[in-house]
Amino acid sequence: MYEQIIKSIEPDLDKVADFVQKKIAGFRTGRASPALVENIQVECFGQMMPLKQLAAISIVSARQLSIQPWDRSYLESIEKSIAREGSGLSPAVDKDVVIINLPQMSEELRKELVKAISQINDDSKRTIRKFRDGAWSDIQEKTREGLIREDDKFKAKDKLQEMVDKYNKKIDEVVERKKAEIEG
Repeated sequence: MYEQIIKSIEPDLDKVADFVQKKIAGFRTGRASPALVENIQVECFGQMMPLKQLAAISIVSARQLSIQPWDRSYLESIEKSIAREGSGLSPAVDKDVVIINLPQMSEELRKELVKAISQINDDSKRTIRKFRDGAWSDIQEKTREGLIREDDKFKAKDKLQEMVDKYNKKIDEVVERKKAEIEG
């Protein structure tokens, strides 16, 4: 019985880990990466679409990205969206391509990015704790109802904490890798 309760929160924990990974991938480091812009929402035909569905994104050099829209009519909306959502990126249209030159990162910007990443890390841990607490409440309730034995309740608590630790470690690894990229 307790295994089902624990298993039921696993998809939610996966979503938290995936969210953190995608969110942090969009943070700028000293190097150009398509992940910086691929999920920027662009208004196209009256609806919002991620940039990666509207254009080819390629790395020109260590500090330059090239965005080649599938249709030339997207150029202006792509440029505006990057300027609006691109956290300090300055896009420039050159014929049929949007070019983004990444400036050298200042120490102040590095500190701000590390702080923002730490905040995402803290928020994700808080969300994971919320799911853990919900599952633990369910386990305790089922124990009071007699559906879970008392000794199984403590096994469940250990298994639940194991799962939480696994996801926290996964998120910590992503966060530490990104911090090292930014500071390096």
